[in-house]
Amino acid sequence: MSAGTSSSSSGVRGHRAVVTDAGAELPVAPPTAGPIAILPAGDGTALHEDAVAAAGGTASLGADTAGLVWLDPRDPAGLAEALDAAPSIGWVQLPFAGVDAFASLIAEYGDRVLFTSAKGAYAEPVAEHALALTLGTLRVLQKRARARSWATEPEGVSLYGRNVVVIGAGGIALEYIRLLAPFEVSVTVVRRSSSPVPGADRTVTTDQLDDVLPDADVVMIAAAMTSGTAKLFGPTQFAIMKPSARLVNIARGGLVDTSALVDALRSGAIAAAGLDVTDPEPLPDGHPLWDESGAIITPHQADTPEMVAPLLAERVRVNTVAFLGGAGEGFVGVVDPVAGY
Repeated sequence: MSAGTSSSSSGVRGHRAVVTDAGAELPVAPPTAGPIAILPAGDGTALHEDAVAAAGGTASLGADTAGLVWLDPRDPAGLAEALDAAPSIGWVQLPFAGVDAFASLIAEYGDRVLFTSAKGAYAEPVAEHALALTLGTLRVLQKRARARSWATEPEGVSLYGRNVVVIGAGGIALEYIRLLAPFEVSVTVVRRSSSPVPGADRTVTTDQLDDVLPDADVVMIAAAMTSGTAKLFGPTQFAIMKPSARLVNIARGGLVDTSALVDALRSGAIAAAGLDVTDPEPLPDGHPLWDESGAIITPHQADTPEMVAPLLAERVRVNTVAFLGGAGEGFVGVVDPVAGY
C-alpha cells in the first residue's frame, strides 16, 4: 500500500506515500519518453530537478519537451501556455492530490496527455491532521481554546467505539482508517464503488450517503472535488445528522455548503466541525464561521511545504522512471480525465 519515504538526516522515519492505484490501466496510450521540463522555473525546484536526474531524466525545456513537471498548483493558465507551446508533451505531473484547479485542462488534453497527480503522496500528514481535528472536536477543544475562564461543566466524548463515516477511499482515507484502528471504531466508507475498502466495516456508494449519516458520530470528508461532489453536504445532510455529530473536512471547502454549515452549528444540528479547508478560501476576516464556537479552523495546512517537498520529489522520481521506461508501466497517481481525479 505504501511506497516512497522521506526522512530527516537524523534518521527519523519520514512520511510515506499511500499508493492506491499501482498497476492501474492508463486512460491514454503510454506517453513517448523524451526531455522533461520543470516549471515554473526558479527557486524551489532543486529538489525536483534532483529527482528527475536521479531517475535518469533531463530537466530541460524546448520544442522536443515530452514530459512536464508542473509545480504551481494555482496557475492553470501557465500550464495551458506550456502545453500550447510544446505540443509534444505527453505526460504532465501535477503538484497536488486534488486537481480541480486543472479540471478544464485535463478535460481538454486528457485524450492525448497522461496527467498524474500527487494523490496518496501526502496521505500520511493529511490523515494525521484529520485525526487531530477529529479528537479536537470530540474533546471540545474548539471551545477550550476560546475560553477565558475555568469551565466547571464536564464536556467531551471519547473516540473509542464510535461510528465513523469516511467520504472517499483514496490514500488519505486509507491512512485515516489505519490511524483509527486503535480506537476500535466502526468505519463506513462512502465512495463511487461499493467494493470493500481495507479496514472498513462496510462500504456504500455515494447515493447511499444520506442512509448512513444518521448513525455517524464523526464524518470525515476526504473525497475529490468534482462537479458531481460540489456541496455534497448541505441543509439536508446536516438535518439528518446527530446533534452530537462532528464533521471533519480536509479535502476541499466546496464539498460543503458553508452557509448550511454555519446554520447547522448555530442551531445545534451538529455539535462541531474541524475544517482545514473552507469555501471561500482563504476564509475572509469577519466571516461568520470564525465566530462559531463549534468550529476549529486551520488554514489549509494539513501538509506544510516542509512535509510536502520530499514527498512530491519522490512522486516525481517514481513517475519519471515510469515515463522514461516507455512501456506505460509504473505510473502512480494517474488522473482519470472522465472522473476528474
